[in-house]
Amino acid sequence: MRAVVDQKALGERQVTIDCDVVQADGGTRTAAITGGWVALKLATRYLLEEGVIARDPILDHVAAISCGLFQGEAVLDLDYEEDSNAEADANFVLTGAGDIVEIQATGEKRGFSRNEFETLFGLARDGIAQLVALQKAAVGG
Repeated sequence: MRAVVDQKALGERQVTIDCDVVQADGGTRTAAITGGWVALKLATRYLLEEGVIARDPILDHVAAISCGLFQGEAVLDLDYEEDSNAEADANFVLTGAGDIVEIQATGEKRGFSRNEFETLFGLARDGIAQLVALQKAAVGG
């Protein structure tokens, strides 16, 4: 979250975001990051409304999604079956503007090519765009 927060605007505060994914079919870490941003935005909105901080410290959205190579095909948002049997998988954390915050990629059953990585990255960018739209809807804009 630090990548999209103006820490000076937040001031001398510490925000703890704790996510329990109650029901999941894979992608718990990415769900926690995407939902965690929503919680952070709502918390900072409250601080603004209460006059605790002077300006919104949230600079951009951040969301995360998994991609992988499953049975020779690039797949977005792997479910448990796909994730546990993927030839390669990756978690992408991107800002709403498309900047990279973190990428974790692993060749589970084989290495993967740069072209395959680029395909996964393209899927991730498209998926993140959809998640950012859902974040906007969740926080009202």
